[in-house]
Parts: sequence; structure tokens; C-alpha cells
Amino acid sequence: MLDIIGDNAFVALAGLFGGILLGLAARLGRFCTMGAIEDLLYGGSSIRMRMWVLAIGIAIMGTFGLTAAGMLVPEQSFYLSIRWMPLASILGGLIFGYGMALAGNCGYGSIARLGGGDLRAFVIVLVMGMSAYIVLSGPLAGLRVWAFPQEDVVGDMAPGIAHALAAWTGASLPVLGIVIGALIALGALASREFLARPKSIFWAAVVGLAIISGWAGSAYVAMTGFEPVPVVSHSFSAPVGETLLWFMTASARLPSFAVGSVTGVVVGAFIGSGLKGHFRWEACEDPRELKRQILGAALMGAGAVIAMGCTVGQGLSAFSVLSFSAPVTFAAIFAGAALGLRQLIEGFQPAE
Repeated sequence: MLDIIGDNAFVALAGLFGGILLGLAARLGRFCTMGAIEDLLYGGSSIRMRMWVLAIGIAIMGTFGLTAAGMLVPEQSFYLSIRWMPLASILGGLIFGYGMALAGNCGYGSIARLGGGDLRAFVIVLVMGMSAYIVLSGPLAGLRVWAFPQEDVVGDMAPGIAHALAAWTGASLPVLGIVIGALIALGALASREFLARPKSIFWAAVVGLAIISGWAGSAYVAMTGFEPVPVVSHSFSAPVGETLLWFMTASARLPSFAVGSVTGVVVGAFIGSGLKGHFRWEACEDPRELKRQILGAALMGAGAVIAMGCTVGQGLSAFSVLSFSAPVTFAAIFAGAALGLRQLIEGFQPAE
């Protein structure tokens, strides 16, 4: 197939496939990070957070299953080939989480809402993509590199939880990964309320499959193709900026996994919205709300680049290879979002 459509087109189609699954999960399964945090902190429900945890467990099992089958070398992924910077994970995660609360959604959620006709989300996506590239390769790139210099892992153990356990115990890396993923999935399922929601379980599994498909597709091209294609899965920070650039310069730029992924979420969300009859054009009627969302989007783009991933990039893709950065970044995102929600909902006045 690579001989017919080419390496870049194939990996873009792999991203498109997983992106459509993620878009459908957002609109039909209500899979959403911001919604999960709000439900847990203020809604008295852990269902959507358990969906997220189950998706993580399934993604880990599938990713290390690919490793066991020789279809993936996890050390080639960005998350395991760069030395972990704890401060970057914490600071970037806090900035992203706080911005997510201000914007009302993460990058993935905003793209999904755009697919449902929300023009406010369109503004958030544009600003977030621009902000990410300003910090990644624009005017603030020099400051980022000075503060958080990225170093390749050469000759040392990959910064991964399963890798550390394998080095310590001598056990098989894929087996350790699959066992850890299974334990996480079982922990998510340890709730009668959640078990009574087969639809939620199904869509969590779909999200896990989307992450696995990203690794499988990009690794296949990296192993068998001729182009230097990176081994990646889904993320929605810098890839949003990359997608915007591709749509403006497609005649001189080849498609990538990121372009397919972002486009796929829009397409999947559009299909899901149509199936539920929820598609409608929406605009922001309150300038103050739009100002807050633009600020939140700018913070999300910057924070995600510093943390090397967003709620999906770190919270799912990096988690699926059990990178050290994943749980720390996700905890920081949760803390930043909790702080932002407290400011928006409760204010900072002491309780009486």
C-alpha cells in the first residue's frame, strides 16, 4: 500500500482514522477531560473520569501488545526518546490546566466542539495553535529552549515506568506494560455504577483503540517505508498549529499524522453531531467570555509545548508508553484546571 499512496499519505490516513474515532467519542460518548474534571469536583460523578482511566488502561495494553508483536519500538516515540524534565511537566501542566478551565475545554474538546458548529471553539483552536507555535518555533522558542533544553536519550534507559521496572526486576518489558495496563483498566471498572454504563465503557475502549491505531500506523511506516516518519500517536497542541500551516501551504508541504488526526476529530465530531441531531452554529454573545476563552487558549498552547503534550498527548499517548512524564503532567493539568474552576465557580473568597 505504501507503494501506491506513499508514506506521508498513509500516516496521514492513520491519523485520520484515529481522529475520527476520537471525534465520535467526544460527541456520541461525551468523552471529555474538562467535563470529567467538572463532574468529579462539582457534579458528584466519577463516570467520565473512569472513562478516561479505562481508555488509558486499554491504550497501555494495546501499545505494549504491539511491542510484544514487534510492531512498535516504544523508545522511538517522542515521550521516551527525550530526557524527562519534571519542572517542565509540572509548570506546563499547571499552565495548560488553568488555561483549559478558562477556555472551557481542552484542545481536543475544542476541536470536537468545532465539528459540532461552535464558532467559539474555532477561535480557541486558532489561538491555541498559534500560541503553541510561538513557543515551539516562534519568538519565544529561544526562551523555551534556554529554560527547558531537550536532550535526547542516548545510551541510557528510556524514561518510562515499565522500562524502570524491567531494569529492576529483569521481567519482560511488554509483559510488565500489559499487566500495568490491565490493573489500571480493572481499577477503572471497579465501580458498579460504571459497569452499569456499557455505552461509557464502549466509548472509552474506542478512545484507547484510537491511541493504539496511531502508534500502529506510524510505526508501520517508520519500519517499512522510505520517508523519515516519526513514531507518534494523537496529541492536540502543536499538531493544531501544524495542521493550520498545512492548510495554508499544502502545495509545498506534505501531509502528516498531525494533519490527519486534527482533521479526523473535526470529521468525526461532525458525523457524531449529525447522528444525534445536535449540529448547530453557535457564536459567543458575551465579549468578556470570549476574552477569557482567548486567554485560556493562549495558555493552553504555551503550556502544552512546555509540558510536551496536552490532555491527549500526555494524558493518553504518553501514558500508553508509560512515560514518567504522563502521570505527573496529568496531575498538574488536573490541579491547574481545579484552580481555574475554583476561580470561575467559587471565587477566591474564603468560605463562611
